[in-house]
Amino acid sequence: MLRAQALLRRDSLTASEITLWSRLIQERVLRFSPYLFSRTVALYSPIGNEVATEAIRDHALKARKKLFYPKLGNGEDPALIQVESVEELKPGHYGILEPTGEKVMTREDEEQLVVFVPGVAFDPQGNRLGRGKGWYDRALERLGEGPTFVALACEFQIVEQVPAERWDRKVHHIITERRIIDCGDLASPAGSIP
Repeated sequence: MLRAQALLRRDSLTASEITLWSRLIQERVLRFSPYLFSRTVALYSPIGNEVATEAIRDHALKARKKLFYPKLGNGEDPALIQVESVEELKPGHYGILEPTGEKVMTREDEEQLVVFVPGVAFDPQGNRLGRGKGWYDRALERLGEGPTFVALACEFQIVEQVPAERWDRKVHHIITERRIIDCGDLASPAGSIP
């Protein structure tokens, strides 16, 4: 029910609203210490009215950070694949932009890694309600405890409590068009918020 309500609200946004809020959220990211000090970044390709990530992508490439996106492949478990240019992203499963390369993220790449995650709803404790397919979560399962997980969300996506299982991956921070939420006991290993 929470997913359906949140999706309905998100899908009702106008193109100008999501464009403005995405710009404001990405501007916050580009001043966010954990991102600035990261060597490696994992991004998602937005679908529907999810927060856009193009400004982060372009900045990461220009700053010569290692950049990874999830790739679903042929129905197997998704992997995080390195992207060195925008041209390496093509529509894949579900029409979502995926990397065309094959260079999978290594343990070394996970050092100073910031992972940006989409979602439908989030709570201040760092719980996340995903898209519902679970494939993005499967791509993140392989990552250890070292990365900093950051949700990109519009303010209306923040709710009092998201139902969570003990195995669900929490986020360390949530960045909205209005603020950066530090999700408490999951303090970021990459640094404090600006």
